Amino acid sequence: MRAAAASAVDKCAAGPPTGGMSTIHPLSGPSHPPAAGGDPKQLVILLHGVGADGNDLIGLAPHWGRMLPHAEFLSPNAPFPCDMAPFGYQWFSLSNRAPQAIFEGIRATAPSVDAFLTEAMITRGLEPRQVAMVGFSQGTMMALYVAPRRGQALGAVLGYSGALVAPELLQREAMSRPPMLLIHGEADEVVPSQALPAAVQGLKAAGFDVEAHLRPRLGHGIDPDGLMFGGRFLAERFAQTDQESG
Repeated sequence: MRAAAASAVDKCAAGPPTGGMSTIHPLSGPSHPPAAGGDPKQLVILLHGVGADGNDLIGLAPHWGRMLPHAEFLSPNAPFPCDMAPFGYQWFSLSNRAPQAIFEGIRATAPSVDAFLTEAMITRGLEPRQVAMVGFSQGTMMALYVAPRRGQALGAVLGYSGALVAPELLQREAMSRPPMLLIHGEADEVVPSQALPAAVQGLKAAGFDVEAHLRPRLGHGIDPDGLMFGGRFLAERFAQTDQESG
């Protein structure tokens, strides 16, 4: 499987202003009900990459449904369209790729993602430990920023082909430390594979429990083994939280 975001990453140049006050933008997108039917016992939030939309990652739900039969999957569209592409959305602008500009873009969009998470949990009567965030590329950057800054730890964070932005702030700003798994392609042509060890180092320095897989010969995408590793990780983390609550 290959995420559509890779093909559009360089087409998205314009986006929301990165400075000033943050505005909460309501998010919406496709969903997939629990494979077992009935009300969800877990929730998986999927954050797509730049130039894609919620339909890009909702396709993961049928693959993981066997391992997560009681999980509902939500895949919201990012709040901003890619003005220089005929399709797709972005979480933050890439018109300026300087680290500070990217950080400010992530920080400006984070309240919208945080509000979406909170509303989804309240609507379904779920607790943070019953929720996982999964990101691809830009979506991973958002997940790695938002999840640690929530007051109660989520059940898990799974990131594909992403990066940890502003690691120097994490020790001071982290309010919770959910377990994490990061997966990256060795031949990633969009987000260099060096971002994986850098993210692991930054997260571990801030006290996070992190696993990582570097996939040989893989570009900017998700391969079958990465899909399997991710699904197994989510299932194990949800099972552990169920045992702890029982």
